[in-house]
Amino acid sequence: MPVPHRPVAPPDSAAADRADDPAYDPDAIPDFAERVLGVAERIPPGRVMTYGDIAEWLADGGPRQVGRVMALYGGAVPWWRVIRADGVLLPGSERRALERYRAEGTPLREAARATAGQAVPRVDVRRARWDGQSD
Repeated sequence: MPVPHRPVAPPDSAAADRADDPAYDPDAIPDFAERVLGVAERIPPGRVMTYGDIAEWLADGGPRQVGRVMALYGGAVPWWRVIRADGVLLPGSERRALERYRAEGTPLREAARATAGQAVPRVDVRRARWDGQSD
């Protein structure tokens, strides 16, 4: 059974401002977010789903909504397995994601761009994509 996800709001965020509201439950997480995180937890090592894949699999929301959930709550799940459709690594987290991809054997493609003077590969989405069923 998946572990409930607990959001952590930065002290200067709107969520932190709601902490004085008696109806505010800091441990509450929207149903859509729980569903997105549940799918992310199911993605096998070495496989990925795009933001759009998850929205389509859930038959709810869209890539931007899934991306927003991952930005707010994704730290509690294998976030590196939820990617952009073009396979480009998450800006600012390239090194951490790349370490995980290599450890899991995720198919990668030759670098398409350079970051901080280094060529950064991208995920080979065609080979790494998980359909939500197999594996």
